[in-house]
Amino acid sequence: MTAPAPAAPPRGGLAEARTEAERALLIEAGRLLFAAPAQFFHAAQSTAGLPAPGLPEVAFAGRSNVGKSSLLNALTGRKALARVSATPGRTRQLNFFDLGGRLALVDMPGYGYAQASKSLKADWQGLMFDYLRRRPTLARVCLLLDASLPPKPVDRAVMDLLDTAAVSFQLVLTKADRVRPGALAARLAEAQALARSFTAGHPLVLATSAEKGTGIAELRAELAAFAAPPDRQADALPA
Repeated sequence: MTAPAPAAPPRGGLAEARTEAERALLIEAGRLLFAAPAQFFHAAQSTAGLPAPGLPEVAFAGRSNVGKSSLLNALTGRKALARVSATPGRTRQLNFFDLGGRLALVDMPGYGYAQASKSLKADWQGLMFDYLRRRPTLARVCLLLDASLPPKPVDRAVMDLLDTAAVSFQLVLTKADRVRPGALAARLAEAQALARSFTAGHPLVLATSAEKGTGIAELRAELAAFAAPPDRQADALPA
């Protein structure tokens, strides 16, 4: 007698999980996806330099020094997949990482760094905004907010842009280990209310810590919903 096929996790992510069993399936799907090899495969400094659309893409955006690179390293279990810099605003290009031939992770230039020159801001933010508006394989943007700080006007401006462009985004709080539990709960509630005020905002806000591992399994589970099925890896690999 043929064994029944294993149950598939709900495609809508953790917000759609109705039981602990469904949640466990999502967490396991995320674990398996991010256990796959992850490697850098492309960098683009202009829209003309973008790779041909192929894999589904999840982009990571946020203010400079919000912890994008640290979060990417924690998600993939690699200490130096994405470069961590002590100098805010150093990343000036879109960096693409292949995750097991099933998903592309995109590290976007940081925005809002006050000491960057006006011309440099225009160059890298122009690239970021063009990418967000025009990329057909972009499945979601993880918009990172520092858990120890309130959202800034520039964060809200990016949310407005994403909403206008109908690009789905999910707020992810970083550096949660630096905030006391009561303050973190308040920040989460604030971020959830903010996300729900935008049509393109995902209702589930996750609090993460690259240092302590908080929320990493949950974010992996969310992103696994966008990955190409394992049997389509070869077709989805970037050229």
